[in-house]
Amino acid sequence: MDYVGRLTAHLPMAPRLVLMKSDGSVSIHADDRAYKPLNWMNPPCTAREEEDVWTVTHDKSGEKLILTIEEILHDSSHELGVDPGLVKDGVEAHLQELLAGHITTLGDGYTLIRREFPTAIGPVDILCRDGAGGTVAVEIKRRGEIDGVEQLTRYLELLNRDPMLRPVRGIFAAQEIKPQAKVLALDRGIGCVTLDYNGLRGIESDVPTLF
Repeated sequence: MDYVGRLTAHLPMAPRLVLMKSDGSVSIHADDRAYKPLNWMNPPCTAREEEDVWTVTHDKSGEKLILTIEEILHDSSHELGVDPGLVKDGVEAHLQELLAGHITTLGDGYTLIRREFPTAIGPVDILCRDGAGGTVAVEIKRRGEIDGVEQLTRYLELLNRDPMLRPVRGIFAAQEIKPQAKVLALDRGIGCVTLDYNGLRGIESDVPTLF
């Protein structure tokens, strides 16, 4: 695989998984790295097949992924239909409900815009405004890890394209936030809030801590 665009990159020949989704995206995977692809092309893009070479071109930027196919080990197509979305566990869903109902937990003057604010890649847990009127996206987890920070980063990228909302900053809120996740969040300008579940439920306890 060769990538031609803002830079160049080359993957030598090896067995790999190529995913071509109905939204137009294409991603190339190895048998490691969890869910992260080796390279990818986000929609809108166009794929062209010519014998053993597939060329994927981004419709706006002109960037290209050029895949040279030596052998196809397996080829299948599946219609997945409309995805029902992620169902949060009971504690996580309740945290969202509680925080939305006590939004000033995040700071004086905070007001709720909406829970489950929709984006093209899924809903943001809470969208609100801070005391200065700025837009804030809040991602809530029971246990805050790097994946959650990455998820919020993607939401912020989309939300900041909306002239009615931007600038949008982020808050990563969880009962427990891993040190690596906190470092990544702060490096990206995302605030971190440790939530006290019992405190939000009205049980006397420590208040959330803002880092």
